[in-house]
Amino acid sequence: QVQLVESGGGLVQPGGSLRLSCADSGFTLDYYGIGWFRQAPGKEREGVSCISRGDGSTYYADSVKGRFTIASDNAKNTVYLQMNSLKPEDTAVYSCAVGFGPRLVVCERGYDYWGQGTQVTVSS
Repeated sequence: QVQLVESGGGLVQPGGSLRLSCADSGFTLDYYGIGWFRQAPGKEREGVSCISRGDGSTYYADSVKGRFTIASDNAKNTVYLQMNSLKPEDTAVYSCAVGFGPRLVVCERGYDYWGQGTQVTVSS
């Protein structure tokens, strides 16, 4: 059974940084995709940054390109999201997710297991 646990969220001022971590219980090496999603109040959940195992490619939402960086550590079954130059519009609950099926579309659909999420609030 896959268990994902996020950490690293909190309150930060605009322009600040946070590093989110997502620990996987142990199936990370076999996943098709893993990534970070976020959902702000009144908005749909969106893919923020994801990794495709098939080709190792990464995806970044246009709104975070140049500011966020995703990285994985397979030895620790952990994926990270380094968030720099944070903006108030980045405020959301951030969740990590893993997909194992061949129909996965990176950062869009087909993610099977989700963490509980961690709150990120960017405010002055």
